[in-house]
Amino acid sequence: MCRADGYYVQFLVDAENKGALKPTGKTIGLDVGIKEFYTDSNGHTEPNPKFYRAREKRLKFHGRRVSRKKKGSANRKKAINKLGRVHLKISRQREEHAKRVARCVIQSNDLVAYENLRIKNLVKNHCLAKSINDAGWFQFRKWLEHFGLKYGRITVAVNPAYTSQQCSNCGTLIKKSLSTRTHICECGFVLDRDWNAAINILELALSTIGHMGTWVLNPNASGDLASTVLGASLFQQAGSLSEESPHASGR
Repeated sequence: MCRADGYYVQFLVDAENKGALKPTGKTIGLDVGIKEFYTDSNGHTEPNPKFYRAREKRLKFHGRRVSRKKKGSANRKKAINKLGRVHLKISRQREEHAKRVARCVIQSNDLVAYENLRIKNLVKNHCLAKSINDAGWFQFRKWLEHFGLKYGRITVAVNPAYTSQQCSNCGTLIKKSLSTRTHICECGFVLDRDWNAAINILELALSTIGHMGTWVLNPNASGDLASTVLGASLFQQAGSLSEESPHASGR
């Protein structure tokens, strides 16, 4: 494999890779976003590092240097290589961040719920495409499901429909635009929009079968539905975990 910083050789080894973790008795719902990397059902937010945005000026600088060089010249090839190295570093930073955060989330919870987002459709919005790609939602979900399999945790992807609109306290649908960041319900319940969505995501995961994490077994970079893997033991465990879910009205 040839990358901007050299050649790499990959070796595929078939080996059992299972980790043993004690049950934590905790469940969590995650609402990924652009402003924050994610907001969980406990109200915690993980900052979005925005690796591409942080190096955008550097990318433009190297892009201009490439355009100034004569096509086919050795200097142009060197300039292209330097531009490629910046892109490669951003890609690696995004991947490493997703891996680190996903590992922490999986090790800290018995069940992790998140939205089954169709990223292929979301990036059609040209106003948000760059920010969505920079957030690295695909990488995050991929590592969540990888570590879920490795450590024997349950990962559930739920239908994202109305998770931001529905009140987590009374269930009323409150329509709001993307610019509205606070959920205000007729019942008097007021909460951050993403926190409210994360609670709904967790409740959906605990009340439905959902889509068990299977991207590692059947990778699907577009974000479309993959085949489901169902296990009776997982249902029993999910049923016992539902008693541990936080009550939204208590917040």
